[in-house]
Amino acid sequence: MSQEVEPAPAGAIGSPVAAADGPHPHRWLALMVLLVATFMDLLDVNIVTVAIPSIQEDLGASAAAVQALTVGYTLCFAVVLITGGRLGDIFGRKRMFLTGVAGFVLASALCAFAPTSEVLVGARVLQGIAAAVMVPQVLAIIHVTFPPQEIGRVVSLYASMIGLAIVAGPLLGGLLISWNPADLGWRTIFVVNLPIGAAALVAGWMWMRESRSPRANRLDLVGMVLVTAGLLLLLLPLLRGRELGWPVWSIVSLVASAPVLAVFVLYERYKTAKDGSPLVALSLFKIRTFGAGVGTQLLFSCIPAGFFLSWTLYLQGGLGWSALHTGLTAIPFSLGVPIAGNLAVRKLFPRYGRNCLFAGALLMLVGLLLYARIAQLAGETITSWHAVVPMLLLGSGMGMLLAPLTGMILTEVEPREAGSASGLINAAGQLGAALGVAIIGGIFFSALATNAGTQADRVLPDVPAVASQQTAIRTCATEALGQADITAVPQSCRTLAGGDPGQQAAIGSTLADIKTRTFIATFSEALYWASAGLAAVICLLFLLPRRPRRLGMS
Repeated sequence: MSQEVEPAPAGAIGSPVAAADGPHPHRWLALMVLLVATFMDLLDVNIVTVAIPSIQEDLGASAAAVQALTVGYTLCFAVVLITGGRLGDIFGRKRMFLTGVAGFVLASALCAFAPTSEVLVGARVLQGIAAAVMVPQVLAIIHVTFPPQEIGRVVSLYASMIGLAIVAGPLLGGLLISWNPADLGWRTIFVVNLPIGAAALVAGWMWMRESRSPRANRLDLVGMVLVTAGLLLLLLPLLRGRELGWPVWSIVSLVASAPVLAVFVLYERYKTAKDGSPLVALSLFKIRTFGAGVGTQLLFSCIPAGFFLSWTLYLQGGLGWSALHTGLTAIPFSLGVPIAGNLAVRKLFPRYGRNCLFAGALLMLVGLLLYARIAQLAGETITSWHAVVPMLLLGSGMGMLLAPLTGMILTEVEPREAGSASGLINAAGQLGAALGVAIIGGIFFSALATNAGTQADRVLPDVPAVASQQTAIRTCATEALGQADITAVPQSCRTLAGGDPGQQAAIGSTLADIKTRTFIATFSEALYWASAGLAAVICLLFLLPRRPRRLGMS
């Protein structure tokens, strides 16, 4: 077991490694394990969406069960993250990481061989909990394992893995289901975790060095209950409210989350004064780089989450692209994140400090505005080639902002609080993503019905064959695109069925044209709102110091 020493001078990007032991000789091999685990978690957040039709057909899953497959994982993951980070500080980060990986592998096996949709949903919940124990240890282990001069490269690789995993889910999911090895169908997306997770377990046990907080912390059970309840009350309506039409319980839940989280903060202060072993070290927020950095990450995380939701709906729901086609279109983004991230942490951030983050945010802003304009001009004739430049700008901007920001947040965090800090960083990212999906997704879906009426008014006068059905077609289009489940067929559309085959073909073609135009207009509108969010991120960046007092990037 390694021994932690006093923290590095304030401002060092990274963390100290025990002087007595020297840098861990297997740290780069250990990093490979950490990055694989990070990729595996993020991949499983998105990959299920591609398999939903196959799961419904095979298991007869209801709409509620399908929604629970994604919401159950995300919700359990988000609410347990902070607790998972602190468990690593207390019981050992390597131990908790391997425990999380083992739990993730077991839950993946249960998913792969689930006989019913109920078992599958339960297994997904277990996956989320296991991931919440595993993931916070990644940044914590990095923070206490690598010397400051190497942390830049490490953080760049970590941010690159995040960017790659965000877009890889649909692509890999489509490839696995199309390949269909051993006739496993949708189960393949979970089976693939088994050998990867098993290898990570063995490699992690061999190459990682144990670390924990030198203080004899105790479990803060009351804090765990309060933060879990508060995050649950906050995140559940954000994840499910729109689809359910924002029922009364969702509003009550959102309002109730504020006092519960306030009580949690008050209790943590009491716990700190009582025995010095709170779940969350509130003193972390007194550190400018940490407090402002976590706030920036929370707001920034809204943007990619909201963008990729609206982008996927636009391409697949509006233009009819396949998941594979969509995934291939994201390749420039996947390339931009690691290339720009590496350049940022090794060259740009050490030289220009905070200005590097501004440049990354501005690149993303230009990418969003450019994509919105291209989508409007190209219309339904748009191809993947049209998206190369804006996606490259988005990926490069994200790499230039996220990679240095992640390292900067940990700048002055003492090693004994690494797990708590990592849990908070990951929780901020999850909360931001949920907010992005709720806000930008809400804007997208609410704009569909409005834009459907506008586009119908433009399309219908030019189609004489459906002149007698214009009102009915307009009603069908607005109701179909204005409901929570846009895949459902409203009654107004059913009444259009029947009659002359030629006219039915004309009606179908007209509705398809209205739908495509509506998604194009709505996508562009959503990107303008996302751009406004990025402008807010730019303002928040001013709260960060111009540059850390000592840079440890190389």
